This record gives sequence, C-alpha cells and structure tokens, in this order.
Amino acid sequence: MTDDPLGPLDSDFAVNFQRDDRRPPCQLYLISPLDVTGAFPDRLARALDAGPVAAFQFRVKDVDQHQAARLAEPLQRLCAARDVAFIVNDSVSLAKRLGADGVHLGQEDDDPREARAILGPSVQIGVTCHDSRHLAMEAGEAGADYVAFGSFYPTTTKEVKHRPEPVILSWWSAVFELPAVAIGGITPANAAPLIAAGADFLAVSGAVWGGDEAAAVRAFAAVLEPGSR
Repeated sequence: MTDDPLGPLDSDFAVNFQRDDRRPPCQLYLISPLDVTGAFPDRLARALDAGPVAAFQFRVKDVDQHQAARLAEPLQRLCAARDVAFIVNDSVSLAKRLGADGVHLGQEDDDPREARAILGPSVQIGVTCHDSRHLAMEAGEAGADYVAFGSFYPTTTKEVKHRPEPVILSWWSAVFELPAVAIGGITPANAAPLIAAGADFLAVSGAVWGGDEAAAVRAFAAVLEPGSR
C-alpha cells in the first residue's frame, strides 16, 4: 500500500507495460555495507573487477567526517581507476570534501537545490522517494539526477517502512526520462521483474556483501544482460 496523494497507479501499466528499449540497459549500483574497515577495499576491488558496475555508494553511520573521509579515500581511488561513479550517502559536506561524483539524499537530508548550489552542476544528485510518485516528481523539479524507489523486497540492511510495487517503475519510465533506481532486498533471483518494469539501476548491498562478492556481481551481470530475461 502507498499513501501517495496522487492516488493508485493505473493497472494498465502493470498489464501492458514493456520495457522501453530506447532507454539504456539497466545497470548495477553497489551500496557499501556499514563496515568498510579491514579487508573491505580488497572486497570492493574484487566486486568491481567481476562485472560491470555503474556506481558505488559509500554509506557509513555513526562516524565523524574525518574518519569517514579516511575510510572513503581508498574506496574512491578504486572506483576512479575503474570509471565507477563514487556516490556519498547523506552528507553533502563529505561529498564536497572528497570531490565525489555524487551524493544520495534521503527525505530528511539536504534539499537537492541546496546540494546543487554547494556541489555544482556536474555532481550527480539522487533522492530517496520510497513509494511516492509525488516525492519523485518533487525531486525531479528540484534538480535531482535520479530518483530511488523502494524497498521492493524485504531487507535486513535497513528498516523497511515503504513497499512499492514494480508498477511504479513502469509509470515513472513511461512518463519521465530521469533515471529510476530500484532498491531493497534485490538479489539475482528476484531482480528480473524490476528490470522488466523499467528500473534503470538496481541498488544492491546485502546480496553482494553477504557472501562471495565476485560471484554475486557475476550473477547480477547475467540477469542484467539484455535478452537474458
């Protein structure tokens, strides 16, 4: 269920929608575990070398900015060497300090307009929009470069309060050119409906870092390959 004030989505989207082949193929967007200490840089390198990854989001909690920067810098170098966008979660100030490729904002974080003024025109700004078309349209009007919907499936990575249906991706991709990221409990086994519905990116964390990261990225690459579904 959704509390979106725009009302229920037209069921025709769910029944009739087919992915628009004019949109770029869906890509993989990795999100870090909360603990990126120890051997994590080696794990990230293995993941990035295992298959195509478009972006990596640095997401840590309960550390000050100086420590966050120290943890981020080696990961940022790994991403830069592989042409993978390095996105900072929540913190505009950390993104600016690192010269990151982007920042991802929750609904309780800075306004995208303020982030744009601080970070400049070339930095990618993403916004969490839960299960709300209204929030997504507001984010687009505020200058976001992508919107994120979720959680589509149960996840242990964070508390789930919103559970959109894949049809929201169909509606968004049929109406707007702005990319949509699907997030929440996504695995190689359940990703196909989200790709078919129109997701431009799959944001994944636990499915990769909870086991063999290289094998997981290869499994996602197989599902993301056009014609594999």
